[in-house]
Amino acid sequence: MKAVMTVFARPLAAALVIGAVGIAGLAGPAAANDSSAELAAGGLVFVHNDAIEMHSEDLFVSTRLVRVKYRFFNRTDEDIVSLVAFPMPDITISSAEQNISFPTEDPVRLLDFTTEVNGAPVENSVEQRVTARGLDRTALLTGMGIPLAPHLRSTNMVLDGLPADQWDKLVRLGLAEVVEYDDDGTGMKRHLEARWTLHTTFYREQRFPAGAETLVEHRYVPSVGLSVGSMIGQPGAASDPYTRPTIDKYCVDKSFLAAAERAAKKAEGGYLAEQRVGYILTTGANWAGPIGDFRLVVDKGAPDNLVSFCAEGVTKIGPTLFEVRKTDYVPTENLDVLILTRSLQ
Repeated sequence: MKAVMTVFARPLAAALVIGAVGIAGLAGPAAANDSSAELAAGGLVFVHNDAIEMHSEDLFVSTRLVRVKYRFFNRTDEDIVSLVAFPMPDITISSAEQNISFPTEDPVRLLDFTTEVNGAPVENSVEQRVTARGLDRTALLTGMGIPLAPHLRSTNMVLDGLPADQWDKLVRLGLAEVVEYDDDGTGMKRHLEARWTLHTTFYREQRFPAGAETLVEHRYVPSVGLSVGSMIGQPGAASDPYTRPTIDKYCVDKSFLAAAERAAKKAEGGYLAEQRVGYILTTGANWAGPIGDFRLVVDKGAPDNLVSFCAEGVTKIGPTLFEVRKTDYVPTENLDVLILTRSLQ
């Protein structure tokens, strides 16, 4: 006999993580003031069922790769077949000035997301929906031949080629905005740009055998927020209301600020560069009981980089690696990692 349940993943906006530890090494120079935002993704959300335990979660976070390995255990005497879904972060380009970091140009595999189950690759189905002003407009856009990814230049090129009456319709429905800029050096021109929200969800059916463990691994390239001229490391940063949200969000402490200020003085232009990565941890609280064995490893990328994030019990295990271990862990807040580096290369 088989039981059926549903599992979802929900990448929400990143929040603060419990504890307060800043970890510092040396860093180097940065250039002009420019930035892009990051999108936080995370793990599987379970519609609570007492049948499936998470025996362990092994999470690796860096600016180039996020990898999470789960050991799930079905503690019943029945196989359980579940719909497992992993939504990507929603994508909305709300203005012409907005700049969000995307690791790929693929309109569907936004973060190059892959899955393995018990060591073997598995294919996920994908659903993409478009909403604007709270209404689903997917059928409208596909019927007009408009690509669904609002952040890609190729999508806006299609919008530019639409007749004027369709421009008016899309603007009226909140799906697009008319902006003016010179994109080829020949003078100012009117362009139609996407302003809808794209929802992308990967999903599959997953069998959890009775009385057995199931190993699930996800990998993806994270969306990394970038700022080439960080105010962290500048004199007075601790008392500057502009930098206070960053200090609080990443648990930046006095020793980190002092190390950043020393590094910034040696940097070309006197500024460090920021890299920011978020991960949703709180979904791990939805399984039956706590996470038996939780391990987090954060890689700051280079020995001279500075890294700060909120956590308790952080141990340095390598020149660039920092580890957190928990037993019977119930995550209540999410992970945000700040890295200061010599450049964004």
